[in-house]
Amino acid sequence: MMKFPGKKLLPLLVFILACLSILRLVKIAINTSHSSSPAAAFSSSVEQKVPSNAAGVHIGSHKTSLNATLLAPKEFMFLSDLIRRKAPCNLLIFGLQPQYLNLSSINAGGITIFLEDDPYKISEINADSNGTHIYEVEYKVPAKKAYELLKHARESPACVPATSLLQQSTCKLALRSLPKQVYQLKWDVVVVDGPIGDAPEAPGRMSTIYTASMLARAGTTTHVLVHDVHRTIEKWFSWEFLCEENLVSSKGKFWNFSISNHSNSTRFCSSDTVRIVN
Repeated sequence: MMKFPGKKLLPLLVFILACLSILRLVKIAINTSHSSSPAAAFSSSVEQKVPSNAAGVHIGSHKTSLNATLLAPKEFMFLSDLIRRKAPCNLLIFGLQPQYLNLSSINAGGITIFLEDDPYKISEINADSNGTHIYEVEYKVPAKKAYELLKHARESPACVPATSLLQQSTCKLALRSLPKQVYQLKWDVVVVDGPIGDAPEAPGRMSTIYTASMLARAGTTTHVLVHDVHRTIEKWFSWEFLCEENLVSSKGKFWNFSISNHSNSTRFCSSDTVRIVN
């Protein structure tokens, strides 16, 4: 049997280990380049994995954890305290959760409208009050289109806040097919907690945040509350269209913005444009 001296084997082993290290670095570089764009950052930020055996409720074509849709006690207290101070008022809510029906009771004597895209939720909840209405709406734009829509809004004159008629807007973010009452009323409080927006293919909240901002600017002073602001889309679109200067309070995953009427303004925020960085 042929024997190899230890001194001759050592350079060979060093060469093999060096090759393996180079291959590993190349693999890491390739994987990193695939997720380096802002658009990819949007997709990765909204993607969530749900175990196949997780208890959930059916939302569109996917399931979402039931617990993920519920407000924390401190969040519900935060929201209900605001409604209690404003009641009776005009309250518009994008999204429908059982907890939110309590807000309708607090707002006795006012008008409460829910806009929901999941027919299953609507069928499970009954609203008997004359001042409470639940409408089924449709959101067609998936969350993965967020970065593309944000660029469009910044470049298109149709998206500026001076646009008078939201129903006739050509801005891609404008919701033009909501119930007429939504456009006719002056809203005291608008809550954005829908659509679900928890995966790249799921409907995102880009249009609801933009539309809430436009509706708020048509009133005198409107509180706009956005839920799930720990998520990238909710955070970026809130800064873009509701503005840091209008943020008056927060609790948990809620941000509360106070928006005043600036019908002649061509900018949403008085400060510099929000910079998006990875």
